[in-house]
Amino acid sequence: MSNVGRQFPSEITTFVDETSGRTIKQLTKSGCNVHFYFTENSYTLGDKEIIYKHTNEGEKIAELYAMDLETGVRTQLTDFAAWGIDNIGFVTKTNDSKYIVFIAGDKVYKLERGTENLMHLYTAPFGFKFFGGNISFDNRYVAFALNEIVDYHRQFSGKNYDGFNERYYKQKRGKIVVIYMDGSGGETIVDDTCQVAHVQFAPDTNEFLSYCHEGPWNLVTQRIWMVNTVTRRVMPCFRQDAPDSVGHEFWTRDGLVFFDNRGPGHDGTITADRKQAFAEASESAIPCIGFADKDCNIVRYLEVPFYCNHYHANIDNTKLVGDALDDLMLIDISTDTPKMEVLCKHGTSWESQSTHPHPTFSWSNDSILYASDKDEQGKPQLYLIEL
Repeated sequence: MSNVGRQFPSEITTFVDETSGRTIKQLTKSGCNVHFYFTENSYTLGDKEIIYKHTNEGEKIAELYAMDLETGVRTQLTDFAAWGIDNIGFVTKTNDSKYIVFIAGDKVYKLERGTENLMHLYTAPFGFKFFGGNISFDNRYVAFALNEIVDYHRQFSGKNYDGFNERYYKQKRGKIVVIYMDGSGGETIVDDTCQVAHVQFAPDTNEFLSYCHEGPWNLVTQRIWMVNTVTRRVMPCFRQDAPDSVGHEFWTRDGLVFFDNRGPGHDGTITADRKQAFAEASESAIPCIGFADKDCNIVRYLEVPFYCNHYHANIDNTKLVGDALDDLMLIDISTDTPKMEVLCKHGTSWESQSTHPHPTFSWSNDSILYASDKDEQGKPQLYLIEL
């Protein structure tokens, strides 16, 4: 008997944050719970629910769940064990959560919400593996990065940023593939000479998508690239100079590419040791953030005399939410003098990518979703701040 559709009672509780005095909702308490990566959005349009990964205590297979944010009721959406799928990778979805696309080994599948209708969309070419993905605004396409499979020594085996530095040097072939959501195949639109990641369609057109050259930020000489999917022209987005350490790119709601430039010596990592994994940062560098348009013109660039590990922008790009070492921060960038306030103490361990808070605004900007394993290391739970 399938477990799809099983419902579970609310686990929602509230507490008052010790730093800011704000009331925080803890959405989950049992097992491990992880919301989608910051380039995606766990919220369903309308902001009445979220989609997320849940792993039961003592089990290894994560299933996908939906949570009604008004009642807290959780509904199981997948039954991977029964379907013969023993591990899922990156997950993306349509904004309305009708279709969910995920990686399982060397294959990409599409699931129609509320059913067990799995459609095999694509298989990775021999010698390559998938890395990240994103669905186009009109739900016709999904794009993924593909990187060659290589052998390498793993400096942080089994830990956060496992192989991050080593893969940068070893992987010399990367591809961007656009797959048709109707199951009719796909095609490679970029064939690159290094590790690629963070493939993201523009939020308002299929004509443009961005991707990055992956690796420690201080080593990557040109991080962000813009692809015209019609002409296949590839352009550098924010042309880097020697001191630049750039990353954390994402599309804003109005079709700009946000990026974070931390300056010399920043590798873009944060570990459970509460420091960078591979580099020593320059203490004199002033971090900057910027916004670029689809033609790769910089439309705004400003100094931010502090930095967070991840950012997400609100609907009109006047505010950012970010995760500093211990706290979630709300940053007002409506003027050229950014102002920062503490939203709450997140208290995460930074043990793995799953325990990174990755705070994200809801579609309406009424709330912020984040993860933390503050109560039990290695077991992240989901939290929500209502603004």
